[in-house]
Amino acid sequence: MSSRTAPPTLEQPLAGPAPEVATTLPGLIAGRQPSIVVDHASKWYGDVVAVSDVTFGVGPGVTALLGPNGAGKSTLLKMMAGLLAASSGNVRILDEPARGKPGAYRRLGLVPEQEYVYPFLTGREFVRLNALLQKLPDPDAAAERVIATVDMTEAAKRKLGGYSKGMRQRIKVAAALVHDPDVLLMDEPLNGTDPVQRAGLIALIKELGAAGKTVLVSSHVLVEVERFAENIIVIVNGKLAAAGDYRAIRDKIDAHDHAVRIRADQPRRLAAALIAEPSTRSVRLDADERLVAETSDVRAFYRAVPACARREGVRLFEVQAADESLTSVFAYLVER
Repeated sequence: MSSRTAPPTLEQPLAGPAPEVATTLPGLIAGRQPSIVVDHASKWYGDVVAVSDVTFGVGPGVTALLGPNGAGKSTLLKMMAGLLAASSGNVRILDEPARGKPGAYRRLGLVPEQEYVYPFLTGREFVRLNALLQKLPDPDAAAERVIATVDMTEAAKRKLGGYSKGMRQRIKVAAALVHDPDVLLMDEPLNGTDPVQRAGLIALIKELGAAGKTVLVSSHVLVEVERFAENIIVIVNGKLAAAGDYRAIRDKIDAHDHAVRIRADQPRRLAAALIAEPSTRSVRLDADERLVAETSDVRAFYRAVPACARREGVRLFEVQAADESLTSVFAYLVER
């Protein structure tokens, strides 16, 4: 059997004797028991390897599963949800196999990235259907409770086919929460949400984590993650690149150059102001008249952008990390 190399981690080893292997898993906060255990799990399709020998643990609280698009995050989440079988290794949820165990499913909620909704159902009917599938004693009351939780009471009578992307995201979260699961898996839940919807979902994610739930949120947007996650797991090319405390990993990442994409009503005026900032290395306009800025100090740069915009009378529409920047950061984590 080939030897396995332990994945990099920024966590400190536990003090004293190591009683259980599970408590030393990468990604697991010291002192917490794992709700999710991924043990040397791999998934391949013919010659294509989607996930390669990944091991980590996730305990109560909010953990972000971070990686560029196509890194293998969705495949991992489907394996944890029991929708995919691992080609090798195993995945356990609350001490039960993730696949083929209905008992585990009753304690698990999934918010998939794909639009698994029926357009002819109303939002209320969709959430109630999930309550019925979970055999809840009062499906109507359970549905109303979570619909209110995601602030969709007024829109619940409308058909899903007429929902915006952000509304569909919120109703999927309601459906995943209707049976009050102990573990919640969320695949890119903030995609397509407007600023108000995003703020509401982030507040809900933090509230669930504070209540002792195990919440694992997939994302490819680094700036988004710092608003809700205390711990992160980084996946690159199907492999575990880093796991541990968010701040420690963020400090490592922030030491390297970043690309930031900016959309504004006067991009050239803003570019002229930004190029004078010490944290800006370069600024260019892309084909869509958006600014792409390279920065050597991402935190200082994010403070400088709104300050420059106010000073120059420029209206900002979007400021976010470019995927190319994330890819280079994750490549750095793999190589370090």
